[in-house]
Amino acid sequence: MQVERLNEEIKVGIADWKVDRDPKQIITLGLGSCVGIALYDPYTRIGGLAHIMLPDSSQFQNKTNRAKYADLAIPDMLQEILARGARKSGITAKIAGGAQMFNFGDRNVTTLNIGQRNVEMTKKVLNELKIPIIGEHTGENYGRTMIFTLKDGGVVIRTIGKPLINI
Repeated sequence: MQVERLNEEIKVGIADWKVDRDPKQIITLGLGSCVGIALYDPYTRIGGLAHIMLPDSSQFQNKTNRAKYADLAIPDMLQEILARGARKSGITAKIAGGAQMFNFGDRNVTTLNIGQRNVEMTKKVLNELKIPIIGEHTGENYGRTMIFTLKDGGVVIRTIGKPLINI
């Protein structure tokens, strides 16, 4: 399996999201405990990719970067996708990341497992927005790169020392 390299690559940083349409490709690097969320409308070939760091904005006073939080970034990105002409009824999601990058010894210490909490909040928000998750590569203990192709909604996960994975 190869990753098609397009001239039109858009990079999404940490605590960021971008929206565009075919023939572009959107990429985010360094998904450790962070979660990448790809939203896609196959009818219009409009999609977006978010790279969230934290699950819940309600625990913080400074929310100037809304893209940092799953509960704010996903609805904001969806709103932009719809504003560009996507159809809500056709939008699906693929998610990746949410790794537990550090071993705390006690597996019951879920408050420290930010990756798991990020995945749980991402799923909760997508469920509330009635967006089905059709692909997922989450958990484990390693980082990922997420490559989202707007031509067909394909998402490839690249991980050091592992084969490419299509989700």
